[in-house]
Amino acid sequence: MHIGVDLRCLLSPHRTGVGEYTFELLTAILNSSNAGGIPFAGDSENHYYLFYNSFLGATPILPNFTGPNVHLLRTSYPNKLFNFAIKIFKYPKLDSLIAKKFELSHLDYFFSPHLNFTCLSSKTKHILTVHDLTYDLFPEFLTTKQRWWHRLTSPKKQCENAQLILTPSENTKRDIINYYHIAEDKIRVIYPGLSSVSPTVIPSAVEESLSPTIGESDFSTSLRFGRNDKFNLPNKFILFLGTLEPRKNIAGLITAYESAFQNFNAPHDLVIAGAPGWKNEEVKALARRSPLHDKIHFLGFIEENDKPTLYRAASVFVYPSFYEGFGFPVLEAMQNGTPVITSNRSSLPEITSGAAYLVNPHRSNEIAHGLTKILNSSALAERFSILGKTQAEKFSWGKSALDWLNLLK
Repeated sequence: MHIGVDLRCLLSPHRTGVGEYTFELLTAILNSSNAGGIPFAGDSENHYYLFYNSFLGATPILPNFTGPNVHLLRTSYPNKLFNFAIKIFKYPKLDSLIAKKFELSHLDYFFSPHLNFTCLSSKTKHILTVHDLTYDLFPEFLTTKQRWWHRLTSPKKQCENAQLILTPSENTKRDIINYYHIAEDKIRVIYPGLSSVSPTVIPSAVEESLSPTIGESDFSTSLRFGRNDKFNLPNKFILFLGTLEPRKNIAGLITAYESAFQNFNAPHDLVIAGAPGWKNEEVKALARRSPLHDKIHFLGFIEENDKPTLYRAASVFVYPSFYEGFGFPVLEAMQNGTPVITSNRSSLPEITSGAAYLVNPHRSNEIAHGLTKILNSSALAERFSILGKTQAEKFSWGKSALDWLNLLK
């Protein structure tokens, strides 16, 4: 089969949830991996045509997907002009661009790992992944620019036109059925996997030569070298890791932390890590005004290889998001044995399946109570640590790739 793949969601220098999903799924499809305990050699039968548009080029950013059955096509139109032409004139048809370039009669499938401006010919079947419906269910969590972008890409219309819709959870599937009135038999759930990333460690002689003073700019470099005892983090801390934006409810976490602090058996600082998103300065301002401002630390974006060190050093991971299509950080923390407190909303109860302490994200007192219970009870923390590791083992990119290929067959 000839399969087109849209790589445009990989053009951001910092990969968040959608970028990780696209990168990891494609890597698993094209390379050998483990599919739920079954060795998977990667797909060498079908041909993959990876498409992206970039006026200035994106070679340093784009992952290097290679193989005898992997073909790359870049167009170099200005993005605004390219998107405008697709939206207004229904041109160019992306599958036709690929077919013409590689002298094919047509593509069998075109896979969109995320919503984008897309127009295809009737010969090609469209497989579309919809990660969540934040833009329709919670528009208040998006910037004006984001709301307009989603409105112009016409998510509902794309779902109606696609031959197959993939979702990362049953919750997103239900949202699409209920909100867009799409037939259930057109939607399939393929759970994403988790990457197996271990913290790296450098020789002690080199470590000794490095300065122990760590700021936001050089934090990730120090973490990369495994210096979990020398980057000026407190011995005991609570961790949040995710994009700093209103949907993640970091303000509620700070309020809960202030409320619970006096009840901890041992003092814990609050570490907030992740790329700056919309209204991140408001969260930082809230932290500066806090009576515990000297115990709240912002670390900025964390590289993928650095995450395990941070997860494993934390006493508890808290992710009180209002809405998630999947929630990678929750399972990543579980994978690293960190007890988790997260929301009892959207997909989070589904993916944690009893292996996390659930709270109502709208009630900061519930978050505070969860913090107190887990931090004051080593037995409860150990229980959620063990349950979390077991639950995280169920998620494999190899299995995701195999499920994806079986759907095409």
